[in-house]
Amino acid sequence: MILAVVLVALAAGALIALLLRGRGAGTAELSGRLAQMAESQAAVQAQLAERLQAQERAVGKVLEERLGDFAKRVGDRLQESTVQSQGALTDLRERLAVIDKAQKNITELSTQVVGLQDILANKQARGAFGEVQLRDIVEAILPPSAYAFQETLSNGKRADCLLRLPNPPGPIAIDSKFPLESYQALRDARDEAAVTVARRAFAADVRKHVQDIAERYIVPGMTAESALMFLPSEAVYAELHANFREVVELSYRARVWIVSPTTLMATLNTVRAVLKDVRMREQAGVIQDEVRKLLADIVRLDDRVSKLQRHFDLTSEDVRHIRVSTDKVVKRGERIEELQLEGGAAEESPLPQPPPPSLPAD
Repeated sequence: MILAVVLVALAAGALIALLLRGRGAGTAELSGRLAQMAESQAAVQAQLAERLQAQERAVGKVLEERLGDFAKRVGDRLQESTVQSQGALTDLRERLAVIDKAQKNITELSTQVVGLQDILANKQARGAFGEVQLRDIVEAILPPSAYAFQETLSNGKRADCLLRLPNPPGPIAIDSKFPLESYQALRDARDEAAVTVARRAFAADVRKHVQDIAERYIVPGMTAESALMFLPSEAVYAELHANFREVVELSYRARVWIVSPTTLMATLNTVRAVLKDVRMREQAGVIQDEVRKLLADIVRLDDRVSKLQRHFDLTSEDVRHIRVSTDKVVKRGERIEELQLEGGAAEESPLPQPPPPSLPAD
């Protein structure tokens, strides 16, 4: 359209120029030229319109293709984003479920920890906790005949556990102790003065437990010359042996051996081996008697086998005699058959036959 306007403007300019130059020319010539110019302008306008339509169709087709590709890419991207979002939401739900389960476990564990703290805060409940742990360890390692719980000794004292070992060394008493308050105070101490006070209190508690066990559970003539003090906490046991050597040496002198759950397991395994060896020694006489009886049975069996061998030898000799007799019977039968054949041939022949030979004597 712009080009058509330009052409019209040029044509108008040319027309004005012609009018200015040749006003005297004839009207017929001017009309002819104007007609030619109009026709050429119409042709140019038609060509321009066709070209513009072709360009519009091409541009529309290109735009349509590009818009289709763009829409397809946008759709694919949206689908991918949807799939990824769904996967992310699924993973998020699974993780939230795991977190929720972990939160429940943490809540239950917190409840159990609070319950354990309540148990350990009470001295009687703490003592029952140590006794239960002691019972579980002993029952898991030793046979029922090797121990007794809450056994009353001859002095009237009741031991948490009594290991029934033969003399020597004799029964060994185990008592459970848990000096938690002084140990916790030692762990919570921040300055040097508080640490010193807590160390003295902890050492005093352990010394008192050692002395009580030595006085109550080491009974001459009934128990062994030593006893065990069970600490149901590895941390307390480690602290005692790491920083309170003098208390440990005091327990050695008092013949009270301090054990933790781990060291008690090792001690009980040794006790089980000792009990097994004692049972083996007790059964040694029975085993020897059974071995003598076994040897007598072997001698008796050998005599009976010899008699059976003699019977087999006699049977073999009888079988050999039977074979000899059967061979003789077979031979005699063959001879009789030969005599019968010879007798039949003599009846057919006209010549006289000699008398049959006499049978040999057996």
